[in-house]
Amino acid sequence: MSKIGYGYEKLLVGVSFDQAIERITAALAAEGFGILTEIDVKATIKKKLDKDFRRYTILGACNPNLAHQALLAEPQIGLLLPCNAVVQETDAGVTVSVASPRAMFSLVGKEGMEALMADAEARLSRVMAAT
Repeated sequence: MSKIGYGYEKLLVGVSFDQAIERITAALAAEGFGILTEIDVKATIKKKLDKDFRRYTILGACNPNLAHQALLAEPQIGLLLPCNAVVQETDAGVTVSVASPRAMFSLVGKEGMEALMADAEARLSRVMAAT
């Protein structure tokens, strides 16, 4: 797993795209996250622009308890929810990535959210390790 400016990514060699979706979905579930949205970017670009694109899926994941706590602390935090995960085909294989709650919450600048952010960050770090 490697850190990028606003999240984490991991190359899965020898894993199919569909297997990667299954693996990250299961790892998210193990940390209390459900999938609220699934955006098939390839199909959307084909439909809207009639252009080809690699397989690329955005999963909108939510841990209801963490989301509830965040909304109580900062009502406008919904602008940054849900937590997004991406599965995409690359020349090297399939890459999975997740947004960093620490990076997202840094936009808010609200005191008292450190423990919540640290919990979300730890959970998503474990998701990436298990994927």
